Amino acid sequence: MNLRLERIELREIELPLKWPFETSFGRTTRRRILLVKAFDRDGACGYGECVAGENPFYNHETIDTAWLMTTQYIAPLLAAAGVESASQVSRALDLIRENRMAKAGVEAAVWDLEAKIAQVPLWQHIEGTREEITCGVSIGIQDSTAALLDKVSREIESGYRRIKIKIKPGKDVQLVEAVRARFPAVTLSVDANSAYRIETDAPLLKRLDDYNLLMIEQPLAPGDLVDHAKLQREMQTPICLDESIVSLTNARHAHELGACQIINIKLGRVGGYSEARAIQAFALAHGLPVWCGGMIEAGIGRAHNIALSTLPGFTLPGDVSASERYWEEDIIEPPVTVSCKGTIKVPTSHGIGYEVNEARIEALTVRRETVRLTSSR
Repeated sequence: MNLRLERIELREIELPLKWPFETSFGRTTRRRILLVKAFDRDGACGYGECVAGENPFYNHETIDTAWLMTTQYIAPLLAAAGVESASQVSRALDLIRENRMAKAGVEAAVWDLEAKIAQVPLWQHIEGTREEITCGVSIGIQDSTAALLDKVSREIESGYRRIKIKIKPGKDVQLVEAVRARFPAVTLSVDANSAYRIETDAPLLKRLDDYNLLMIEQPLAPGDLVDHAKLQREMQTPICLDESIVSLTNARHAHELGACQIINIKLGRVGGYSEARAIQAFALAHGLPVWCGGMIEAGIGRAHNIALSTLPGFTLPGDVSASERYWEEDIIEPPVTVSCKGTIKVPTSHGIGYEVNEARIEALTVRRETVRLTSSR
């Protein structure tokens, strides 16, 4: 089966969150989301979602830089390469340094397109093995400890198998202590989003060993594998790396240095399925558990995260939660739901497995652009 890509359509939509979501680098109340639609010459289409944020705080990318990269560089390179399969997209875009979220949005759309043409579910097309995935939940920084405890209680009642709370300097150990005291048996982890420094904060971080955490996620700066290795040697709690792992090379270096014991794989952060699968295969071969992180995705991105989570080695509950946690109404049908036992049944329809609500997307669209792919061959 050879793809014959004909055009890429970009849309920006705006979705208000049901509740603000706060991390160490900011508070989000609405999401500007870049959707990518890839068409072949026979009229079939696939969907991707670029997870770049409104601001360059998680990494250097934003929705605006991703839009520019896609129209001015990604599309022309795909056209020049005459890409004939989804697996060729990553290599075709190698000339572009970084900008992985922009690449991932397009690559995801092409993988969905290819799975639909092959008439198979996307998760099977990428060689996933699970028909059901386990779910955790990520809870942003709350206005008070009481509000946090109330939020944790409701998420546990909803069935989520792992609770992750965001922390930052001044809102860390006391929050963990309060959650652990109220919920002594819950599987609990924390996410610092690079908010700490080993020179000043190592003693505080080591206090987290007292609370039986599943992991502490990305405590130090994204590029600092050496200091993460130093910190991991001083802590019993496993360190999980997120922002630090953007490629297979990063994963290999982190493992060789002992910088982490767990890896969070985000499709957008690593540049798409090809790199995500390479990291997953390496981690599996070296006994490193992995899980799928979230970026406050709408339904298309959430569906891709479900597919990714079916790969071997994704043994820990990911941040793939229900649509209703974030949105009054999602852009897919049916919305993603989580069972009372904290799991999601993987869809069996072709491609991402959910119907895209084109009418809702049209109503939410604030800009659009179509780029035609004219092969040089």
